Amino acid sequence: MRQQIRCFLMFILIAFAAQEAVSQTTKWREIHKVKRKETIFGIAKDFNLTVEELLDANPEMKQPGYELKKGEYIFIPFSTRRQPSTIPAEKTNKETTATKTTQTRRIDLRDREIRVGVMLPLHNINGDGKRMVEYYRGVLMACDSLRKEGISIDIHAWNVPEDEDINRTLNDRNAAKCDLIIGPLYSIQVKALADFAAKHDIKVLIPFSINAPELYTNSNIFQVYQNSKDYNESVIRNFTERFAGYNTVIIDCNDSTSRKGEFTAPLRKRLESLGRTYNITNLKSSEGMFAKAFSTSKPNVVVLNTGRSPELNVAFAKINNLTANHPKLNVTMFGYTEWMMYTKYQLDNFYKYNTHIPGTFYMNPLSSQTERIQLKYRWNFHADMMQALPRFAITGFDHAYYFIKGMKMYGNSFTGAHGTVGYTPIQTPLHFERATGNGGFRNTSMLFVRYTPEHRIETIYY
Repeated sequence: MRQQIRCFLMFILIAFAAQEAVSQTTKWREIHKVKRKETIFGIAKDFNLTVEELLDANPEMKQPGYELKKGEYIFIPFSTRRQPSTIPAEKTNKETTATKTTQTRRIDLRDREIRVGVMLPLHNINGDGKRMVEYYRGVLMACDSLRKEGISIDIHAWNVPEDEDINRTLNDRNAAKCDLIIGPLYSIQVKALADFAAKHDIKVLIPFSINAPELYTNSNIFQVYQNSKDYNESVIRNFTERFAGYNTVIIDCNDSTSRKGEFTAPLRKRLESLGRTYNITNLKSSEGMFAKAFSTSKPNVVVLNTGRSPELNVAFAKINNLTANHPKLNVTMFGYTEWMMYTKYQLDNFYKYNTHIPGTFYMNPLSSQTERIQLKYRWNFHADMMQALPRFAITGFDHAYYFIKGMKMYGNSFTGAHGTVGYTPIQTPLHFERATGNGGFRNTSMLFVRYTPEHRIETIYY
C-alpha cells in the first residue's frame, strides 16, 4: 500500500512539473543549458537580450558571488527590445538599389536601429588580439548601456588579423548594411575599408595608432590617433596659455635615449616668439647653479627633457632640496603621459608641486564611474581588465558610446565636433575637426591631469 502511495505521489509531482514546464514555455523563450566558457554577457548577446533582461529572468544571478557554471540551466526570456522600424518606400521605383540604401540611411538613421560593425583582430593568439578582444567587450558594454536609453543597436563583429585580406570581410553582405565600422587596427587594411565606406556611405572610426593618408581625401574617415607633431603643438599651445606669467625651467636630464626634444625644442621656440623668459639647467648642476634657473619673483613651471622614472626621482630630490632651502619658491611640475604610470610612487610629490600631466586619456581609479565599469566588466566576462594604460575596455566603451549616441542624435550629419554629444568620458575624450576641406575628421581632444596641493585630482579638458 505504501509503495502505491509513493508511486501516486511521484506521479502527481511529475504531472505538476510537466504542467509547470508547459506554463513556463508561455513565459520563457526556452531553457538553456550553459556550455563551457559561456558568459552572462555572451548568452544575452546570442539571444538578442540585454543583460538586465537575462538577470530578471534568473534572479539568482543577482546574488553576490554568483558564478555561471557549465551544465547549469537558465531561463531565456522573450526580448522586450524594440524591433527595427519598417523602412518606408522611396518616392520613385526608378531609383537604383544603391541610391535607396544611401537615402534610407540618411533619412531614417535617427528613427531606426544603428548598425555597427567591428573589424579588428578578435582572437587569443597574440597581444594585438587580446587587447582588441578587451576593446570589443567595452564596445558591447556601451551598446548595452545605450539600449537602456532606448537606442536600438545591431552589431556585427569580424576577426580581421594582420594577415587577413580585409576585402574578404567586406564581401560579407552585412558589412554594406553598417552605419558605422570600427577598425581596422593595421595600416595595410585602411585603403580597402575607406574605399568601401565611401561607396556605401559608412562612417569609419579608426580607433588606434594609424596615421591614414585617406583622412585627407575621404570624408567618411574618423581618425582617433594624433601624430606626435600635432599633439605636441596642442600641448604647447595650452601650456603657454595656462602658464602665462610663469618662469619656465627646462632641466636637461642627460638621457641619450630620450625623444622629448620633439617637445622641448618647439616649446622653447614658442616661448621665444612670445617674448617669455625660460632658463635651462642640468640634473648634474651644483645646488647653486641649479637654483639660479628658478625665479624668486614669479612662479616657476619645470619641464624635464625625459619621461623616464630614474631621472624624475633625481629631479624631485633636487627640487625638494631647493624648496627646503628656499621655502618661498613657487614650483609647478609639468610632465608627460608616462608619468601616470609613476603615480603610485610619486603621488606625494605630484600633489606637492601642483603637477600637470598632459595626455589624450585619463582614468581616475577612485571615481565611481571607473569602479562601476570595472565591476560590470568582471561580472560580464569573469575576468579583470588588463593592467594597461589606457584600459582597452574603457576606451572601447567611450568610443562606442560617443559615436553611437552622436549618430542617433544627428543622423548621418554627425561630425563628432566638440560639445555635440554631451557625454563625459570615463577615460578617453573625443572631439573631431575636419582635416581638410573635403577630407575626414581628426581627433583633437587632449587634457591636463592636475594634482593639486590640496590633494585633489582635476581633469582639465581642451
